[in-house]
Order: sequence, then C-alpha cells, then structure tokens
Amino acid sequence: MPTFEEITAFITEKPVATAVITLLSLLGLALAFLVIRVAWRALAWLFARYVAPRPIEDVLTIVAASIATGVSAQGMWRFSGDVLGLDGPLRLLLFAFIEVAIITSAVRARRNMRENFSAGIDGIAVWALTCLTAVLSSMDARSLPEAVFRLAAPLVAAWLWERGMAIERHRIRGTGRINWRLTPERLLVRLGLAEVSDRTASEVDAHRRLTRVALAAKKAKALRETGASERKMRAALARLDKAMDQAVEHTGLAVDPARQEALLAQIAALYNTTALIDADPRVPWEHDAERHPVPARPALPPALAELVDDEDEDVEVLDTTPQVLSTAERAARQRAARDYWDRQIAKGIVPRTVDIAQEIGISLATAREYRALWKLEPQAHALIEALYQQHGIVDTGAFPALGADGRVLAKH
Repeated sequence: MPTFEEITAFITEKPVATAVITLLSLLGLALAFLVIRVAWRALAWLFARYVAPRPIEDVLTIVAASIATGVSAQGMWRFSGDVLGLDGPLRLLLFAFIEVAIITSAVRARRNMRENFSAGIDGIAVWALTCLTAVLSSMDARSLPEAVFRLAAPLVAAWLWERGMAIERHRIRGTGRINWRLTPERLLVRLGLAEVSDRTASEVDAHRRLTRVALAAKKAKALRETGASERKMRAALARLDKAMDQAVEHTGLAVDPARQEALLAQIAALYNTTALIDADPRVPWEHDAERHPVPARPALPPALAELVDDEDEDVEVLDTTPQVLSTAERAARQRAARDYWDRQIAKGIVPRTVDIAQEIGISLATAREYRALWKLEPQAHALIEALYQQHGIVDTGAFPALGADGRVLAKH
C-alpha cells in the first residue's frame, strides 16, 4: 500500500492523471450508490409483495427448504464431477437438473392444490425425485456421517414442503387431511380417565349421582307397573333409597334448585321415552310436506293464545327449498345453530323452531330436528318446566308437557 508521501508525490508529478482517477472514482461511487439503491428498492418490493403477506412459519419453511436444496445441489455437483466426469460449462449446466425438476414439480403441485384441492401426481413426483437426489448425493460421500447428512438434507426440504402444503390445504379447505380415530385424547376418554367437556370433577360426580337416582327410580317404576314380586320391589326401592341418600349427601340436592331441576328433568325424560315412538319428523329431502305431516301441536287455552305465538310454519324463511349442502357446510351450520341455542339458553330463553331457522338460515325441518334433540337437555327442559309452572305455557311439538302435580310429565 503506498504511503502518504508517495501519494503526494504522484499528485504533484501527474496532476492530470490524478484528476482523471478522482473523477472516475466519483463516478464509480455514484454508480455504486445507484446500484445499491435500486437493489434495496427491489428487495423492499419483493419483501412487501411476497414475504410480508405470508405467515412467519411459511417464510422460515421456504428459507430452510432453500438451504436444504442448496446442500443437495452441492452433493450433485460433486457427483457429476467425480462419478460422471463432467467438467467446465457442461458440469455447470447439468449438475442440478434433478433439483430444478423438484422445484418445478413443487410449483405444479401447489397450483394443483389451489385449483383441485390436491397435489396430485406432482406431489408424488416431489418425493420420488427427492429420494433420487438424496441417494445419488450420498453415493459420492467419503464417510458414513457425510452419507447420512446428504441423505437427510433433501428429505428435510421435502418434509418442509409437505408441511407447507398441509397448512395451505387446511387454509383452503378449512379441514385437515384426515382425522385420526385413534388419538391419546380419545383413548383417555374411552378409558374414563378424561372428560370430553370442561366440566369440573364435582360437576361430573354430581351428574353421575343424579343419573343413578333417575335410573333407579325408572327401574322401580317399571317393576311396579309390571307387577313384580315383593322381593324385587324391596330390592329396587332399597337401591333407589341408597342412591337418593348419596345424592343428597354429596350433591347438595336438598338445597340446590338447579340440581333438583336437573334430577326432575332426567326423571321426566326417562319416564316418557315411549313418546319418542310417536315422533314423526319430516324427511329433509321430501318435496311434498303434506304427504308426511308433522303431528299437530297440543291446543292451548284461549287465555294463553296471545302469550304463545309459535306458528313457525306460517313464517316465511329466507329459503324454503330443499338445501343440498356438503358435509363440511352442514356441520358448520349445525355448530352455528348450537352456539345460538346455547347463548339463548344462557339468557333464559328457549328459542323457537322459526327463531333457529331465521337466525342460521336453515330449513324449518332441520331446525325442528335440532330443537327436538336439544330441548331434552336438563337446562333447556328446566326452562320449559318453569314456563309451564309459572305461566301455564305448554311447549309445542312432540315433547310432553307437565302434569297437574308439577313433577311427572304427561301428554295433553
């Protein structure tokens, strides 16, 4: 490197050459600045266009897959030189043909996913070509660790691509590829070690004890109606008395109105299971509704006619034609109807059939089917029972109303 004295002597001896060199240096700096500025803007545009809209996991997947593909290409570079004997421009042009084919197949598979919701044959080609380049790269390895590394790099790239495709498939279709029937959660639930809901241990225990009381009462009632022997009746009544004692002791049944209503609701549902035989729900795909009429509602007293206006068949729904829906859309509408039902029940309101149909946009037949199932649940039935006891309002449909004693349900 020249010293300061040498630079000063050169400037003194050759001022013209010094000026030319200075001018060229300034032009070079200006050109470098322009190139860096254009490159920066291009990178910023590419980042805003392709990187910023993507989730961070997709960006990291692309980066990691690119690194793994580079490692695989480096192995193919050595393989083409050492095994195939390629050199010079020919080696430069031919060494990475499999990697280019992998990228092409991956792009085609992504396009097929967006258009046909499946990667198709191109997805299989990605894995086949990946295994091929992994084997060829490892064949030129100088040691076992190097061979394992060259085998792993392309497979890592293919795995990251597959996971990116799975995420995009879930985003497009709204569902996963498969739903496993055998999972740790399902095994624990089947073994009785886990709950499918978020109920606490005390709530589960209370529900189990109340159910025992209801089942014991149903058993004793059935034996009495069939004229069972005195010995069987004493055993059934003893089991009922024992279950009731445990329920009062461990659930606070004697002082908890909610538990009392839940017990009455279970007993009511168990005592009136034969009413389900008379149910004649309308077939959803039936065009002529009059060919299979729904059983008429029980008539209300004139004094209550103004309080109960549940003529849902007379209300016009947005779309009364039979709906042909996919399984996913039907499940989504059922979940939406269930959420609406739970919100209304939490407010102390039992939605009508027409309310569910108009809120979710489903047919009256489907809404009636959902309501017939959900109103048998303890909380909903407790509200229906309270409406009858306080205001005399009888719930419409096939579900039986309360009898005169206020405890046992019977048809009206």
